[in-house]
Amino acid sequence: MKRAIPVLVLTVAGLIPVWRYAPSTDTSSTTEVAEPASTPSTSASGGTSNQVVAGSTIKTEKGPVQVEVTFDGDKISSVRMLQQPNHPQTKAAVPKLIAETLTAQSADIDAVSGATITSEGYVESLQAAIDAKPASSSSSSSSSSSSSPSASAAASQVVAGSAVGTEKGTVQVEVTFEGDKIDAVRMLQQPNHPQTKAAVPKLIAETLAAQSADIDAVSGATITSDGYVESLQAAIDAKG
Repeated sequence: MKRAIPVLVLTVAGLIPVWRYAPSTDTSSTTEVAEPASTPSTSASGGTSNQVVAGSTIKTEKGPVQVEVTFDGDKISSVRMLQQPNHPQTKAAVPKLIAETLTAQSADIDAVSGATITSEGYVESLQAAIDAKPASSSSSSSSSSSSSPSASAAASQVVAGSAVGTEKGTVQVEVTFEGDKIDAVRMLQQPNHPQTKAAVPKLIAETLAAQSADIDAVSGATITSDGYVESLQAAIDAKG
């Protein structure tokens, strides 16, 4: 019994280090930060006029280079690398190239020292994207409207002819004039009859060719033709 006491004491003493060095449950000790796949672009505020255009892939001695350009109207709002050589000098040069592009708003930029090959590939791909950009509809429409302010709107008139009652039904046309020219004719009312439906395109074609109501009736649709001519003449007479 006297020997059992020392054994028990030694056993308890041996457990103390094990308890003191129990494994930690803290999982936040190691965090791996991955490098971004491509150089982040500097983007302006988004808008409905944004266009994203990818430039051509340029093969260089260091590897392929390809850029993607975002245009806000005619302005280069951001540039993103789709492909670039995995090289320290390239990674250091790309932000400078993008910054120069946003300042110059063109591909007319200087090569970055120490990354001449990548710079040349970048400029070539960038220029291809600029050349491939579709024309801005807003700028083209604004330029056309500024060159002739409301000229087309003022010259274009839409006039409805009188509604003419016939034995087959009511006939009424609407005429669009561009200046003094009859540009289009549309049926507002017409008899729901096969012969009428077949005759109307012929009557309209004759009107556009004659540029007047002096046209021939369509065979098999004389009544509708007469109503059409009467309504058409009324629209011509009502034109301002």
